[in-house]
Amino acid sequence: MQTWTMYAPILGIVGLLCAGLIYVYIKKQSAGSEQMIELAEAIHDGAMAFLKREYSMLLIFIAAVFILLFISIGQNTALAFLAGAFCSILAGYSGMKSATRANVRTAQAANEKGQGAALSMAFSGGAVMGLAVASLGLLGIGILCQVFGIFKDPSSAAVINGFAMGASSIALFARVGGGIYTKAADVGADLVGKVEAGIPEDDPRNPAVIADNVGDNVGDVAGMGSDIFESYCGAMIASIAIAATLA
Repeated sequence: MQTWTMYAPILGIVGLLCAGLIYVYIKKQSAGSEQMIELAEAIHDGAMAFLKREYSMLLIFIAAVFILLFISIGQNTALAFLAGAFCSILAGYSGMKSATRANVRTAQAANEKGQGAALSMAFSGGAVMGLAVASLGLLGIGILCQVFGIFKDPSSAAVINGFAMGASSIALFARVGGGIYTKAADVGADLVGKVEAGIPEDDPRNPAVIADNVGDNVGDVAGMGSDIFESYCGAMIASIAIAATLA
């Protein structure tokens, strides 16, 4: 059993390399006309600016909880919490980076080659986050289990509960904060466009449509990525905790 668990971090690294290769492939595809590129860059810049602001505020929360865990429970649990939070942030960031690059290329693929090529491009964009979520979970939990000797000493398994707490903390704020921004931008764009200006929904003449598209990426990609990462890691850690009680 211990021999097999040693492969978890290695498989995590392999998965991250695959995600990186897919991202490079996406970047090499045509992004369309200058107007398409301009709109895509505006959405990308807005989404990344939101993430940077959100994560900069979360760093304060992470630091505070890290200190409290360090004092009250111990160094190992605090470090596990830090690792979980970092991996969750990285999962959301990688998904956002990929999605904002793949969206315009999906539209261009649909325009040039049809439905099949567009589906393939969209799937590739989502595969980056999917691989990143699974790989970061394997890498983070696998390394912690090896460092803290959890498979040799099941009594120390409680340490990785901090990893789940870190992942859950980021998922909570990313999901809720991203959802609030998403709906605020959506309602604001509709009010300005339909009610005040009398133009259709998602009309390019409405500048608030950019904010609406940024919100879609923030809530449905970055927030979802952290949420899935938290669920995935929580399921693994719960299984380890149950097994540790039976050992």
